[in-house]
Amino acid sequence: MNQRFKITRSMQQNNAEQPILLEECKAYFSSKPDFTYSTVLDIIGAESTMTIEGDFFMWRHEERQYPFRLYMGELYVAISNEAIVPVMMEAASHLQADIVEG
Repeated sequence: MNQRFKITRSMQQNNAEQPILLEECKAYFSSKPDFTYSTVLDIIGAESTMTIEGDFFMWRHEERQYPFRLYMGELYVAISNEAIVPVMMEAASHLQADIVEG
């Protein structure tokens, strides 16, 4: 089972009411060569495909893609590969946000 984290400003006294904006994420992730933006995430199973609409920043690492999803002012990521951790920490630092489990 993957651990899920969110990058959020809700824990901060000075920024608690400041959501992470799509424009902020687009500006940050577009500067990273291994990220692409997508409005859908396709999850392909053995017998079916599920499509989820939203704002996804897809990180490509070792021929796989890992989604960072912006949802209601917070950025969500599942840790399915330990290599995601420093990428998540860098994004949180740039966005002046905290990382919390959940």
